Amino acid sequence: MAYDPVKRLDDLTLRCRGIVITGADDPIVLCAVDWIGIANEGHDAFRTALAAAAHTSPARVAVHALHQHDAPGCDFTAEKLIHELGIQGYSRFEGAFQRSVIQRAAEAITRALPTAREATHWGWGEATVHEVASQRRILGPDGRVKFTRTSSTKDPSVRAEPEGLIDPIVTSLSFWDAAGPIAVLTTYACHPQSYYRLGYPSPDFPGIARFIRSQSWPHTLHVHFNGAGGNVTAGKYNDGAWANRMLLANRLADGMKEALDHTVKLPLTPADIGWGSIPVQLPLAPHLNAADLTEKLRASPPKGYISYADQLAWVKRCEQGRSIDLTCLRIGSARMLHLPGELFVEFQLAAKAMRPDLHVCVAAYGDYGPGYIGTTCSYQEGGYETGPTSSSVAPTAEPILLNAIRSLLGAQ
Repeated sequence: MAYDPVKRLDDLTLRCRGIVITGADDPIVLCAVDWIGIANEGHDAFRTALAAAAHTSPARVAVHALHQHDAPGCDFTAEKLIHELGIQGYSRFEGAFQRSVIQRAAEAITRALPTAREATHWGWGEATVHEVASQRRILGPDGRVKFTRTSSTKDPSVRAEPEGLIDPIVTSLSFWDAAGPIAVLTTYACHPQSYYRLGYPSPDFPGIARFIRSQSWPHTLHVHFNGAGGNVTAGKYNDGAWANRMLLANRLADGMKEALDHTVKLPLTPADIGWGSIPVQLPLAPHLNAADLTEKLRASPPKGYISYADQLAWVKRCEQGRSIDLTCLRIGSARMLHLPGELFVEFQLAAKAMRPDLHVCVAAYGDYGPGYIGTTCSYQEGGYETGPTSSSVAPTAEPILLNAIRSLLGAQ
C-alpha cells in the first residue's frame, strides 16, 4: 500500500466502481477507485484502457481516487524512473497489481455494455452532513497556520477550534428507470481517514457509508467521489478512536440517504447530456528540479507519500509539456466537474458560486501528479499542505484552474 505492506485483507476491501453513459455522442466513463492517488502515466493508462473498452476517447473518461491511505497508489512514471535509476526499496511503485486492476476494470466495461439499462430520468439531491468535516488549517492572529488539524486529532484544544471553512453538502446525481435508481453518484469533500496504518486495506468511512447505502438499494450502483478536500479533515470530530470510523460512516451515510430522499427527478433525453474538456498545464513548484530530486532519490531511504519519486515524476511530466484534462459532465441543469490533485475546498466553493443557477458538484483527486493544490494566498500562510514536501505546483496554479472551471461551467 502507500505506506505499509499488506498484512491481511479485512472484512470490507477496496473497490473500483464506475458507470458508462451511452446514447449521447461518444460514451462517457466515470470511475472512482479506493486508492490513495492515481498519477501521471498511471492515470493515462487507466483512462486509455477504459476508453478502449467503452469505444470512446480518453478525453471522455474521468478517473478519480478516493484517497484512502490504507490503499495502493498508482504512478507508472515514477515506476519507470525508479527502474531507470536502479533504485531499490520503492516497492509501492511496482505496478503489476495496478495493471491487473486496470485490465479487470476494462473487462468489466466490456461485459457491462451489452446489459446497459435505459435511463428515463435523472435526479439531483443534496443534504448537509453533520459533524464529519472540519478545516484542517487553523490560522493564528498573524494570518499563518498555527495548528494543522489532521484526520485524527488527539489534542482536545485543537479539536475545540471552530469547524472552519468546509463544504458541508453531500450531493447526489442519479439515473432512474421505472424500477428505481440505476446508479447514484455522490460527492463529499473531506479527507477519508478515521485511522490507518494497521496494514489492512480499507475503504475507510466513505467506503463504509457507500456500503451502507448499497444495502438499502441493492439493485442500484453506488459510486462515491471525494470532493475538493485537500484542506478538510474529520479532525474536529475524530480523536483516532477506532469506534469513530463507524460514527463518521453513519453520519455520511445519513447525508447520502437524505440527499437521495430529497431527489427531484426530471425526464432525461440525449440532448440533456454533454461533456466538456479543457487541457491545462499547471506551473511547476519553483523549488523542484530534476537533478536535485534524482540526487535525493539516490541518497535517501524510501519513504511514504509524497516521496522524491512522486515529485520527480511530476517534474518530468512538466518538462515534457504534458497537460491535465479538466472535464465537466452535463446532465440537465447539473454539472459534475472532474479536477486533478488534492485541491483546497475553496476551489469547490468557488465553482458553486460561479453558477448558482446550476447544480454543481466536484470530484477531485483525478490526476494526482500535482499533489496538493492550494489557493495562491495559502502558500504564504505556511502549513504542511503547501510546503515543499506536499505541493508540487506554484501558487499561480489557482487562476489557471479557476479560469478553466469558469469556462467549463460557461460562467464567463
